[in-house]
Amino acid sequence: MLQQTRVETVLAYFQRWMERFPTLQTLAEATEEQVLQVWEGLGYYSRARNLHRAARVVVDEFGGRLPSDRRLLEQLPGVGRYTAGAIASMAFGQDEPALDGNIRRVLARLFDLTLPARSPEGERRLWELAAEHLPAGRAGDYNQALMDLGATVCTPRRPNCPLCPLAGLCQARSLGVQEQRPVTLPRAALPHYLVAAAILSRGPQAGDCGEVQILIARRPSRGLLGGLWEFPGGKLQEGEEFCDALRREIREELGVSVKVGEEFGIYRHAYTHFRVTLHAFCCTLVKGEPYPLNASALAWVLPSDLAAYPMGKIDRQIARKLAATGSDGRHANRGAEDGID
Repeated sequence: MLQQTRVETVLAYFQRWMERFPTLQTLAEATEEQVLQVWEGLGYYSRARNLHRAARVVVDEFGGRLPSDRRLLEQLPGVGRYTAGAIASMAFGQDEPALDGNIRRVLARLFDLTLPARSPEGERRLWELAAEHLPAGRAGDYNQALMDLGATVCTPRRPNCPLCPLAGLCQARSLGVQEQRPVTLPRAALPHYLVAAAILSRGPQAGDCGEVQILIARRPSRGLLGGLWEFPGGKLQEGEEFCDALRREIREELGVSVKVGEEFGIYRHAYTHFRVTLHAFCCTLVKGEPYPLNASALAWVLPSDLAAYPMGKIDRQIARKLAATGSDGRHANRGAEDGID
């Protein structure tokens, strides 16, 4: 959970996770959907799927006991060099280096690394420094100490150098360039995609987007938001209007024709490599019965039951609004911008 997420964010999720999956055995026996539901909100859902797969490997191939050897740990799904080193050193007392974002920043400043920290050469040098200064028999404490130092003192912006126990050794500080380390590569501008999504309803009040059944689709297990449920739709093509794009996407994804009605809301979210602005519309079926041409499954669900289906952030915001509006979704803040993240 601490990969790509801050400690203060993780704590509540970790407690909930451990209550639901107290052992590797209980995690291995769970379904992917159960795992994603408990993980929902942490993002980077491939981590949850990898953790689930790794638990099954440990139960099936290692008798339910996590291996202590770094090389065996690296063979588990989702476990790379950093995670393997952290587990081996902290959990099993092995003399293995670890290199997370905090340690990378501390070492880059301490040794005034002028190479971009995320470049192949910079990464290689940082791993060398992490291994060279590892105290025998104390690797776990050492790695954790550097992580805490980076998280609380040697922070990305305005590091608190007067409080740092390594201030007298820090080469970047002696040169007055501590805030210019680590050296970073220039970031490309994030692409921005416009997306249309359908709140497709059926029932005695079809088109209300309220207490009728709403169609949701489950994404394939691999890829972005894999295994999560969503309101069907997709990206606009060049020159398309939202309604035209939505009718095309529903035809391609579900094999049906729909009537696009009122706009239900506008939702924005930034992912790691792109940004999305999604417009959701109330829709009704015109012709055909939906079939999962691209999704792994479809489900007609009452708005009040949507909470049982794991979703990404934007789709969860739509689901909550649907549940809150009850049977009168047509009159719930039409055209308002919701869920800006």
